[in-house]
Amino acid sequence: MSMWNNTHLPDFILMGLTDSEEIQLVLSVLFLLTYLVTVLGNVGMILIIRLDLQLHTPMYFFLSHLSFLDLCYSNVITPKTLGNLVTFNKSISFIGCFTQMYFFVLLGAAECFLLSSMAYDRHVAICNPLHYPVIMSARLCSSLLTGTYMIGFMDSSVNVICMSRLHFCKSIIIHHFFCDTSPILALSCEDTFYTEIMIFIFAGSTLMVSLITLSVSYVSIVFTILKISSTSGKQKAFSTCASHLLGVTIFYGTMIFTYLKPKKSYSLGKDQVASVFYTIVIPMVNPLIYSLRNKEVKNAFIRIVQKSKLPGS
Repeated sequence: MSMWNNTHLPDFILMGLTDSEEIQLVLSVLFLLTYLVTVLGNVGMILIIRLDLQLHTPMYFFLSHLSFLDLCYSNVITPKTLGNLVTFNKSISFIGCFTQMYFFVLLGAAECFLLSSMAYDRHVAICNPLHYPVIMSARLCSSLLTGTYMIGFMDSSVNVICMSRLHFCKSIIIHHFFCDTSPILALSCEDTFYTEIMIFIFAGSTLMVSLITLSVSYVSIVFTILKISSTSGKQKAFSTCASHLLGVTIFYGTMIFTYLKPKKSYSLGKDQVASVFYTIVIPMVNPLIYSLRNKEVKNAFIRIVQKSKLPGS
């Protein structure tokens, strides 16, 4: 079978989610609405947190960056997906494909550790409230955020470097709606075992370390909440944790299902459904789960609106 090296490879073809024009039309409308809500929700959250001084705390510092990551995450995938759904041009260049994959992995890995940082912040706030201002200092928050982006950069760099060294067969058709690792590996003419091992190690380490950190934090939170004597206090705390854990469960569940398995276990239909959740749905849902249901955010929004009114209006 003839092969192309990476300098002479023509454009890839993204097959998308379906061949049915009717279903594509429905998906394009749904994805467009989801994208608009995602942009408005995350931009709104960033602006509210930036403009209201009462929200300049570690918790909302991390939430603003979560909104930033979700906004970037959505922009990496959704616009190209929408374009493919409404046009007949489903091609993407080799550089464009690997650029999309690079930022997708970077933002995904960064979000894993940002969620862990948020869990640690809640752990300190609930389990060590008296020492919270000292422990969660501006320096620590900045260090955690810097580490989050550095880990994302390292993971994405290793992923793309390993993938870009492969040779690809005559088939240029990617059976997916964006440039993801598994469907691109399937196009390679050579043995991808060592490439898969490297990607598995880095992706697995990112997921497991962040998930363990998150789990330990929330186990401590649960034990602390159980010691609270007030029933209303327990219900309020558990309600907040349940909303947070819902978003975390969806994000980590789909990530683990998709990536922590060998290429032989790759299932097009199941992986595409899971991918829709963590690339398109979760960036829209996160502002609702973490922020828009928060009374402090609602009060901040009201204060900003009131300040923006002209005197005498």
